[in-house]
Amino acid sequence: MGITLFNSRPSSEDETVWYERQLQRAASGELIYLVAEVDGHAVGSCAIGRVGPTETSEEAHVGELGILVGEEMRGQGVGSALLERSIAEARAKFEVIFLSVFSNNVRARRLYERFGFSVCGHLPRVVKRGGEYFDEERMVLVFSDPPSGAGANR
Repeated sequence: MGITLFNSRPSSEDETVWYERQLQRAASGELIYLVAEVDGHAVGSCAIGRVGPTETSEEAHVGELGILVGEEMRGQGVGSALLERSIAEARAKFEVIFLSVFSNNVRARRLYERFGFSVCGHLPRVVKRGGEYFDEERMVLVFSDPPSGAGANR
């Protein structure tokens, strides 16, 4: 599936290093990382990572979500399944989750809204690919109940 937000595709070595870092972050508890598989092949992934650098930082209660579903699997419930499980796990770790989505990606925005995310900001022309600019929406999900142990004891 690869890392998709670059002008050119990263090398296999760069992708391997990136995935190894994700695995380390998941093992340390600063990242929730789920992969959807079909017949032993990854078809999607969802990560929610701690924004702050440590569990005691001022942003430790905030997670940033990134999700990727292979083009051939879109519209088949993979994204919904990944979000459902990721958000369920995130409730035990975070109070707030945010994400970024291209403004013209109506399908993804509707999916996020179904899971309770709302638009909290708009960044015009934030991405430039092949001479074309894309706007980005920032979306947020605020849990009504903070995770157990939230606050000064984090």
